[in-house]
Amino acid sequence: MAVVCLSFVICHFTCSPVGAQTKADADSAYVQGNYQKAIEVYSALLKEGQSADIYYNLGNAYYRTEEITQAILAYERALRLSPGDADIRFNLQLARSKTVDRIVPQTQFFAVTWYRSLVNSFSADGWAYASLLALALAIVLALLYLFSSPLWLRKVGFFGAGLMLIAFLLSNLFAWQQQHDLTQRHAAIIIQSAVPVKSTPAANGTDLFILHEGTKVEVTDNTMEEWKEIAVPDGNQGWVQTNQIELI
Repeated sequence: MAVVCLSFVICHFTCSPVGAQTKADADSAYVQGNYQKAIEVYSALLKEGQSADIYYNLGNAYYRTEEITQAILAYERALRLSPGDADIRFNLQLARSKTVDRIVPQTQFFAVTWYRSLVNSFSADGWAYASLLALALAIVLALLYLFSSPLWLRKVGFFGAGLMLIAFLLSNLFAWQQQHDLTQRHAAIIIQSAVPVKSTPAANGTDLFILHEGTKVEVTDNTMEEWKEIAVPDGNQGWVQTNQIELI
């Protein structure tokens, strides 16, 4: 993967499944400071297939044009596809620092935080490859146990095969979790400048609090067409109109 440093960002320029010249045009436009052109081409590329790298570059281009909310959306979508990427995470945090709302998340049980951090260290494909590697090692170690004469080698084979089998099962669990998170889109971004969160799904409902564009929320009730119930990381909940948010 070729890496080009441009001020605060590191752009991932990789091969694209679409025409190389089109991808090259987008990269060239970004480097030359023609960010609107880059946004247009990266957006067109994404219509032909999702890519963490292209979403990341799109986020960088939006950031350069001060379209912070769109930059956050692009970075969040890149992170869904590549949850272990430190560059995406860094630029996402940088973009979030320019939003209005400063929401302190509820304290999570440390085991839940640790589990989510572990699962997010690789993508679904990454965990799938890890499970195959663990299975291959489990087979090798099992053969070592069955056909070795020295007692210490048999012990290594027995216990090693057991550990690799556990790693195989956990890797499959983590791969399933990542795939589930990828297909079940519940997170969203506020896309309007100031959104009153209502107590009920009605325009005349009581205003509970205000959220500003760029804030990430969780959609907890998606059953209505014009209204969605959302939850904020600090535990507050309420209703917003569907056109006030965009799913990640």
